[in-house]
Amino acid sequence: MKKKINMELKNRAPEEVTELVLDNCLCVNGEIEGLNDTFKELEFLSMANVELSSLARLPSLNKLRKLELSDNIISGGLEVLAEKCPNLTYLNLSGNKIKDLSTVEALQNLKNLKSLDLFNCEITNLEDYRESIFELLQQITYLDGFDQEDNEAPDSEEEEEEDEDGDEDEEDEEEDEAGPPAGYEEEEEDEDEDEAGSEVGEGEEEVGLSYLMKEEIQADAADEEDDDDYVDEGEEEEEEEEEGLRGEKRKRDAEDDVEDDDD
Repeated sequence: MKKKINMELKNRAPEEVTELVLDNCLCVNGEIEGLNDTFKELEFLSMANVELSSLARLPSLNKLRKLELSDNIISGGLEVLAEKCPNLTYLNLSGNKIKDLSTVEALQNLKNLKSLDLFNCEITNLEDYRESIFELLQQITYLDGFDQEDNEAPDSEEEEEEDEDGDEDEEDEEEDEAGPPAGYEEEEEDEDEDEAGSEVGEGEEEVGLSYLMKEEIQADAADEEDDDDYVDEGEEEEEEEEEGLRGEKRKRDAEDDVEDDDD
């Protein structure tokens, strides 16, 4: 067990450790070894299947909340727990040699104890076992993983996940209250710019079409003016020719008159 403790420390000081798992390492003479009061910050301790028979050498661990002692050969001496670990909330004694209620009675002094596991102990064969334990230890909520109404105890990992999910939900709500996420306004501005650009493009197209139509109208007007000029010139030429013909006719008439006079 000492060797296992040194491995679990990982170059840390005992007072820096909050969790310690010593499962499956055999202890000497059924007693705890290598643990002392320097592990004062320890909150979780697991010594499952280490052939532990006595808790007499358990150090004072005032901050210990969870203690795993399953699959050992403990048959009594549980009064040490209230003295050394007064703040325990979870205790697993399943698979030990606990046989009667008088042994469990010592746990009454663990005022903060909420969950107790005695599964696979001989005491579970007693008549009205569950009712008797709940009556004896009125501070506990769960026995062997279930409450008095047979509701299963929540898993500690699930509780942690729920807490994390709750924190995430709170963060999401805070973000929603604070306003839209970063970049939302920029996207709106980009959309506005695109709309403005499309409007400008449409305006430019309209102006261009108007300009082209105006040019066509002006060109048509110019063509009409050219046609008018051409018609005027043709009429003047015809008038000049007619005047010339009339002049020649008058000249011939005059000559005829002179000839008539001579006769």
